[in-house]
Amino acid sequence: MTQEKYRVVDVAGDKSSDVVWHLASVSHAQREAANGHAPAVLWFTGLSGSGKSTVANAVDKMLHDLGCKTYVLDGDNVRHGLNGDLGFSDTDRVENIRRIGEVSKLFVDAGLLVSTAFISPFVEDRASVRAQLNDSQYSNSQHSNSQFIEVYIDTPIEVCEQRDPKGLYKKARAGEIKNFTGIDSAYEQPINPEVHVKTAEQSIEACALQVVDYLKENGYIKV
Repeated sequence: MTQEKYRVVDVAGDKSSDVVWHLASVSHAQREAANGHAPAVLWFTGLSGSGKSTVANAVDKMLHDLGCKTYVLDGDNVRHGLNGDLGFSDTDRVENIRRIGEVSKLFVDAGLLVSTAFISPFVEDRASVRAQLNDSQYSNSQHSNSQFIEVYIDTPIEVCEQRDPKGLYKKARAGEIKNFTGIDSAYEQPINPEVHVKTAEQSIEACALQVVDYLKENGYIKV
């Protein structure tokens, strides 16, 4: 599929006046009560190779062991299906994150703690998803805290390149991959993330515990 065939949806322009939100028989509050914890999106952001997916899955396992209802949306996995028509230009990256934001809202409506592991390089896009979650029709949660929790996986690019688990940095340095975040495409660091994790300085278990402790300390899950 060529870049010219990619289509970024103009959400406002594509909406029909004939489309009306259908109210479910089981409410968001009822699902939250049944699950026994507050729903939220744990939005893991960071460079390729920073450890987003590894930490997100470690957190998911810890939460599952605590009896929480969870799911992980991984960047590569989603691009195998839902976002398989998108490339890696800035425009396609924006659409990639918009779609993930919409999917995340559905998981929140189901009362889950959903982790998303995406580079999501732009501050504006992450802020847009935060606004979608906190201002959506699902925001009638019994919990007063934000339903969007930004988790910054802060790993120096030198360390990410040393890890290079998929060989992508090597290809990007050789010019074989274009629009690679940190090399020839920008990454905008979170301004004030709820959780700031440094994988180069801590074990994966310690990083995951930092996230789970945040959820406990802020009342998302019962201690």
